[in-house]
Amino acid sequence: MLPHPEPALAAALAADLRAAGYTSDGLRSAWTAPADEAIARGLRRPALRALGDRTDALAVLARLLGLGVAQPRAAVDAALPATGAEGLTRLGLAEISGDTVRAAAMVRPQSFADDAGEGEWWIASDLDEAARGGGALPEDHVLGVGGASLTLAGLQVPDAAETGLDLGTGCGIQALRMRRSVSRVVATDVSERALAFTRLNALLNGVDGIETRAGSLFDPVAGGRFDRIASNPPFVITPRRSGVPAYEYRDGGRVGDALVAGVIRDAGTHLAPGGVAQMLGNWETSDGQDGLERVRGWIEGAGVPLDAWVIERERLDPLAYAELWVRDGGTVAGTPEFADLVDAWLDDFAARGVTGVGFGYVLLRRPRHDGPSLARYERVPGTVAAAPGAHLAAALAAHDRLAGLDDVALAASRFVVAPDVTEARHHRPGEEAPTVIELRQGGGFGRALSVDPALAALVGASDGDLAVGALVDAIAQLLEVDAGALRADLLPRVRELTFTGFLRFAD
Repeated sequence: MLPHPEPALAAALAADLRAAGYTSDGLRSAWTAPADEAIARGLRRPALRALGDRTDALAVLARLLGLGVAQPRAAVDAALPATGAEGLTRLGLAEISGDTVRAAAMVRPQSFADDAGEGEWWIASDLDEAARGGGALPEDHVLGVGGASLTLAGLQVPDAAETGLDLGTGCGIQALRMRRSVSRVVATDVSERALAFTRLNALLNGVDGIETRAGSLFDPVAGGRFDRIASNPPFVITPRRSGVPAYEYRDGGRVGDALVAGVIRDAGTHLAPGGVAQMLGNWETSDGQDGLERVRGWIEGAGVPLDAWVIERERLDPLAYAELWVRDGGTVAGTPEFADLVDAWLDDFAARGVTGVGFGYVLLRRPRHDGPSLARYERVPGTVAAAPGAHLAAALAAHDRLAGLDDVALAASRFVVAPDVTEARHHRPGEEAPTVIELRQGGGFGRALSVDPALAALVGASDGDLAVGALVDAIAQLLEVDAGALRADLLPRVRELTFTGFLRFAD
C-alpha cells in the first residue's frame, strides 16, 4: 500500500467505480442476495457462480476488487477507462503480471444511514482471508469494515462539533463517519499501513478535513482536546507468549484488558468540556470481581470528572473467547495449530484468574461546569437499532434536562410516548386481568420492560395533554391507592423511561 496516494488518481478511480455502478445495490443485484450474505461468511464461490462469464465493467470489478480474483488486463483497462490497470498499481491496489491483473487490496462499497441521510463509501483494505486463499493473516493486516466497526460507526452521536479524534483508525471508517458531523478530524494509528488506507479512503470518497498522525494511542495528540473521540481500539485480549500472533488491528500489546483500561483513563484528559468519547472494548471478570465494576474503577480513577454510560452487550467464557479470536486470525479449527493457540489463551486466563470476558460500549462525557451526574453501568441484551447514535444523544439530552428537575417540577411536566414503543399484555386463559404487561422498544437498544398496571396506565395516558402529576392523581383514584405513595413510586420510573427513550418531553 502506497503511503501517499495520488489525489487525482483516486478521484479518477472513484469516477470509474461510479460509472460502472459499483455500489452495494449493484453488487447485490449482480451476484444475488444469498451470495452477498455468503461473502460475509467468507464464501466467494456463490458470487463467482452468479457472475458467470459476464465481462461487463461491474462484473470485472466485482471479481477483482470485491472478491480478489485476478482478471485479464484488457478487461480491467476497459472497466476503468480513466484509471486503467496501471492506475490501480500506482494506488497500491493491484499488481500487473503480464496480461493479468491481481488484486493487492480490496475496495468494497459500504452503505450507511444516519440523521443526515443515506449514503455510501468505497472502503479499501487488505485482502480478506478468502481472497488470500486461507492461512494466518499477516500481523500488519488492515481490516476492512466488520461488525465491530459498523457498530461503533452507528453509535457515534450525530450532534455537530468542531474537532474529533479517531483513535486507532484502521481503514478510516470511524473518521469518515465522524466527518459527517465534525468539522475537523485527526485519525491516529500505530500502523503506517492503516494510515495509508485511511488517506486513500478519504480521497476515494471526496472527504476532506481528515488529518492522519502516526503513533500509539494518544501519543500523537499529546496536549490536545477534542469535542468527539471515537475508538475501536485493539482491545482483543491476547496471551503474551511466543508463537501467538500479535495482529496490529486487534492486539495492543498489553496484558489482559490493560489497553482498554488505559484508553478509558486517558480519554478524559483529551476531551474538551462537554466533549464525548465513545469506544468499544473487552473487560475481564477476574478474581471474583465483575467486569463492569472493574470498568467503573477505571473511570472513577481517570483523574478528571466524567459522566459515564457503559453497556455490556455480551459475555463469553474463556474457551468461547479463545476460539473466537483464534478463528479470526485465520487458523482453521481442528488443526494442531488451532488447539495450541486455544491452549495459550486458556493458560493465560487461568494464570490470571479470569472467568469471563465482557464486550460492550463505553460513552464518556466531560462535564462543562459541575461534577459528573451520570454513572450508569448496565447489561442490555436484545437487538440494537442499526444506528443508535441519535438515541444516545437523545438520552444524554434527556438526562441533562431531568437532572435540573426536582420531583415537583417533574410532576408538572408533560410527556408523550415515543413512536417506537409498543405494549404487550399476557393473560391466563379465562382471566380478565393480565399477568404480565410488557413495554417494548423498537429502536434504541430494543429494551423490553415488565411494568405494573399503574405504570402501564401512566405511559398509555401520556399524550402530552396532562402533566405527570395530574395523571398520577387520576390513576391513584382509579386504583383506589394513596396518591402520594403512588407518586413516590412512579416518578423515579418516569425518569428512567425518559432516559431510556420510552417517554419524551412533550415540548
